[in-house]
Amino acid sequence: MNKRSGEESKKNILAAARTVFAEHGYAQASMRIIARAAGMSVGGLYLYFRNKEELYLTFTQEWMKNLNDRTREALREIDNPVEAIGAFISLTILFSRSHKEMIILQGRELGFSFGLDLKRAFFRERREQIADIVRSGIESGDFRTCDADEVAKVIFNILRGFIVSMVIDEDALFAPEESVNLVLNGLLRRNSG
Repeated sequence: MNKRSGEESKKNILAAARTVFAEHGYAQASMRIIARAAGMSVGGLYLYFRNKEELYLTFTQEWMKNLNDRTREALREIDNPVEAIGAFISLTILFSRSHKEMIILQGRELGFSFGLDLKRAFFRERREQIADIVRSGIESGDFRTCDADEVAKVIFNILRGFIVSMVIDEDALFAPEESVNLVLNGLLRRNSG
């Protein structure tokens, strides 16, 4: 098997796994069902993943990488920190909504501790992205002087609350625009005149 077809097979497996986990939940999903959905033998599936947990963690890691890649790409095009913080918040909320079934699965069925080290690294990277935007806004004079790392934690946890709400209380979900307005009202430097 060449490298290209191996990568395509792995992508196909991960896409099939997303569908199977969303339809059946983690507990009811099996390697046999995932292999069938991917159009391959169970033995072929085991060439790529040792077990369901490894497959799920790989899928989760791919999801996190996808969000971080999209965020970096969007921010690369934006020089204005006000626009950047808005893009970060909006992109996170919209991405989470479009992957709602996996977030619900993660929260309801697996608990938030499944893949904890992976999540901690992901969360740290997300907070660092926010802190970098805030520092840029302070340097440009757009944002008031504040502790960028602490502000990053606040913004991150607002977003995390949105994500947890998808699992627990969908009525608590809010619009990206209102979240951006709230955050910017706290960050923007006010003219003293």
